[in-house]
Amino acid sequence: MTTKTTRIISIVLMAIPSLMIAMSGAMKLVGAEQVVTGLTKAGLSSYITLFGIIELISLTLFIYPKTYKIGFLLLTAYLGGALSIELAGGQPPMAAILLTLIWVSVYLRDHNLFLQLTASKNK
Repeated sequence: MTTKTTRIISIVLMAIPSLMIAMSGAMKLVGAEQVVTGLTKAGLSSYITLFGIIELISLTLFIYPKTYKIGFLLLTAYLGGALSIELAGGQPPMAAILLTLIWVSVYLRDHNLFLQLTASKNK
């Protein structure tokens, strides 16, 4: 695969979850009925606005090229928590799909990010 092809695939794989996370964060800030109902069932109704803000800040950091590593880590942590809540509530694991797309897109963008830890252990 050429560098240009890899870059295009990375951008597409980054755009899909980014749009979904942006929509989710906006729905939390607006207080969409479906989101409020779901998070109330999970016992998290008092944190809905906070979750929306966290999603949008993490996404902004992820999209901005100079801070994408921090945004990647924040989104990974946030979606990991969302995944655990989904699994505990018996819901389909949508966060797992978003996590997979984000991890693949970041790996295609900068696979050294994943190899640095392994390289430092071998020294």
